[in-house]
Amino acid sequence: MYRTFRREVGMKRIYVTGAAGFIGHHLCELLLAEGFRVHGFDGMTEYYDVSLKRRRLALLQQHEGFGFAEAMLEDSARLAADMAAFRPDAVVHLAAQAGVRYSLEAPRSYLSSNIEGTFNVMEAARDCGVKHLLLASTSSAYGANTEMPYRETDKADTQVSLYAATKKATEALSHSWAHLYGLPTTCFRFFTVYGPWGRPDMAPFKFTRAILAGEPIDVYGHGNMFRDFTYVTDLVRAIRLLIDAAPERPGTPDQIAEGDSLSPVAPWRIVNIGNGEKVALGDFIAAIEAATGRKALRNLMDMQKGDVPATWADTTLLQRLTGYGPQTGIRDGMAAFVDWYRDYYGV
Repeated sequence: MYRTFRREVGMKRIYVTGAAGFIGHHLCELLLAEGFRVHGFDGMTEYYDVSLKRRRLALLQQHEGFGFAEAMLEDSARLAADMAAFRPDAVVHLAAQAGVRYSLEAPRSYLSSNIEGTFNVMEAARDCGVKHLLLASTSSAYGANTEMPYRETDKADTQVSLYAATKKATEALSHSWAHLYGLPTTCFRFFTVYGPWGRPDMAPFKFTRAILAGEPIDVYGHGNMFRDFTYVTDLVRAIRLLIDAAPERPGTPDQIAEGDSLSPVAPWRIVNIGNGEKVALGDFIAAIEAATGRKALRNLMDMQKGDVPATWADTTLLQRLTGYGPQTGIRDGMAAFVDWYRDYYGV
């Protein structure tokens, strides 16, 4: 599944929060395939089917170079001790309370996990003297912005969901830490990630389950929505390459290249990770129909609170920093997901 790239000398030990999650699982698999030592940390919360997380974790634990601790991000003492014992070169912080819609139901969980938890990760990384801290953010941080494709240098102050607001807050927190303590930090904004071992609360999973069962799917925004769908193996390849692209504090602001989100006062930047194209919701559904060989029964609905009508990433900065750009089209990606879904659930 994964092609091997030569890694930078000195980056040998990677600490991954959310290792049993959808993206964390794929990232750990890639890093292990390239010979890194990887240590995972995950709270295994019940936001969605824990058995799916356990299955992902079991696959990772078959690797000799993988270690794991089960605890919550809010347990600062446990997190700090675990990270210090592993002595990582880089930390990739993926663990979070995800989901735009769930943030309407359980808002406090987003404050504790995303803000307090991320602060604890930043503190532990600083104490360990890591060479690079990488934090997962979201395309939802662009909020009500309408000019697309979204660029990292765009102003983003109009978040429309609590989930997005907490992720934008972690970007600001990490910038202050990078400035105060010289901690090289990259925040990446994900764009609608999908693929095998995906999350059951997301549209690819829910639509596939319903279509295979002959049940209607809820199509929000009456189908007039667009997303920049990013296949998970493309996404984790980008993260892997960004590990080696730690930002450096510029000497003067005029040393920052045009289009680079590098801070003028800190070793810190934001990077979009998306496919670089917007796909209509109808075309996405058509890709599932092609993969399953069945037609969808569509229940057209108004757009939900906190949602946005479109996302679309400018990936110029990612390609400039890494020489890489995601390439998997929606039909190929959904065909792979449906194949996994059918195998996993025996349908």
